[in-house]
Amino acid sequence: MRPMTLVDSCVQSCSMFNASSSFVRFIHPTPFICPKPSFNIHQRSTISAAIVREENVIIGENEIKPSFNFKSYMVEKGNSVNKALDESILIRNPLTIHESMRYSLLAGGKRVRPILCIAACELVGGDESTAMPAACAVEMIHTMSLIHDDLPCMDNDDFRRGKPTNHKVYGEDVAVLAGDSLLAYAFEYVSRSTVGTSPARVLAAIGELAKAIGTEGLVAGQVVDIASTGGKDIGLDKLEFIHIHKTAALLEAAVVLGAILGGGSETQVEELRRFARCIGLLFQVVDDILDVTKSSEELGKTAGKDLLVDKMTYPKLLGLEKSRQFAEELLAEAKQQLEEFESEAAVAPLVATAEYIAYRQN
Repeated sequence: MRPMTLVDSCVQSCSMFNASSSFVRFIHPTPFICPKPSFNIHQRSTISAAIVREENVIIGENEIKPSFNFKSYMVEKGNSVNKALDESILIRNPLTIHESMRYSLLAGGKRVRPILCIAACELVGGDESTAMPAACAVEMIHTMSLIHDDLPCMDNDDFRRGKPTNHKVYGEDVAVLAGDSLLAYAFEYVSRSTVGTSPARVLAAIGELAKAIGTEGLVAGQVVDIASTGGKDIGLDKLEFIHIHKTAALLEAAVVLGAILGGGSETQVEELRRFARCIGLLFQVVDDILDVTKSSEELGKTAGKDLLVDKMTYPKLLGLEKSRQFAEELLAEAKQQLEEFESEAAVAPLVATAEYIAYRQN
């Protein structure tokens, strides 16, 4: 059995059976949290893989095993998700609001969150069809957050996924309402469309999703991020709080929803929660690195925007090399959370997705 890590100690209380659980910052090593942290961002990493280099990525020892075809898996699952999303919201009256919702929801994207939801469900013995409504709901809420994040009153962005942002096409008023509608419909959709599991598990999943996007999750991170923009006293503690809530929370919810609906035990759900929280923060660290090493054309959105508005980022706070090192350590920590699952083939999609998040170029 693997030793308890810093992630273990912080999420013991974050169970689907514990409604009072909340997000706890777990990455920055502080003695009062854990005397022996599993890793330290200021120490030199021993992981051999390179991460998000400006040149070609060298995967090295962490290379995805050829027995699992990750590209085929992502294409297959991505097509299933896109088909389900397309069928979830139809064009009907009022036409404008439904067109606006579909414009952003079907604008492409990696579909990482819904695919993780499905992979977690299948890992614990569930079926894709059981996870699909929740996977779609997570993507609807993610899309809502992007529509609102791009508004002039927030990040004021003109492009998203290589296309004009929603408010540039439909106006700010309709964009706000499209986001609101996606948020509301996500809960309606998962509650009425989920099959193959018990009502108690559906209810637990809905509770997880609600908590992940409210003042214990996405909203909390967004509010602190707005308040911190331009600030000079933003340390690692606050930066981690922002991104564990703003970015990692919804990705964590995607994985946990899949595990709950797939019939996972409490132990399995919590192991997958720890995995997801690591890759959720990893996603943001890599995003920050790409923002200063890639062009707008490569990213499909405005590059360097965070620096222009004086937001704190990991490269700005730690430097580029230490940010890459931190990403390596998060990836290793994420993989460690999957060691208790006996089947290497069963965890392959989650391991490969974690590596994809780490090594992606846009």
